[in-house]
Amino acid sequence: MFLVGMPGSGKSTLGRVLARNLGKTFVDVDHELERRLGVSISTIFEIEGEDTFRSREEETLARLVQRVDIVLATGGGAVLRPENRERLKAGGTVLYLHATPETTWERTRHSKNRPLLQTADPLARARALYAQRDHLYRETADLVIELDHQKSAQVLAFLRDHLDPVLTPAPTGTAL
Repeated sequence: MFLVGMPGSGKSTLGRVLARNLGKTFVDVDHELERRLGVSISTIFEIEGEDTFRSREEETLARLVQRVDIVLATGGGAVLRPENRERLKAGGTVLYLHATPETTWERTRHSKNRPLLQTADPLARARALYAQRDHLYRETADLVIELDHQKSAQVLAFLRDHLDPVLTPAPTGTAL
């Protein structure tokens, strides 16, 4: 299962909950990239620029979508490259965690780890990124989940109704 959406949409948070409840491994593409390179995403952007970062992200994503029994949180911009969208669609179920730019800005406004939002007007930048990406998320997704006012338990219940048997709990009997 692959999660796409804007920075601050809840991919990592919900991804951890989903993985735990499904008995799967949670993997975050950005964290995997940071671990592999030994530096933060912000540092990669600063030193190498966005284009090189996107190439590194694409390489990492290509490896990770081949794994089984994972819940994968992609970077917010992973859908910008057509190859990534194709890999995600071919590799498994893709969930678009939709939240408005206002919601994602509110969730990320104090973070220093969001290089594309480090501008004089981060809300305007969040709106611009949303306008650029929303249709790509929707094109890639099997299911769109509205997250502005949803709690994890509500999302899990919704997913159980719409994605069963994908969301069959792990044999350990972990309850949602």
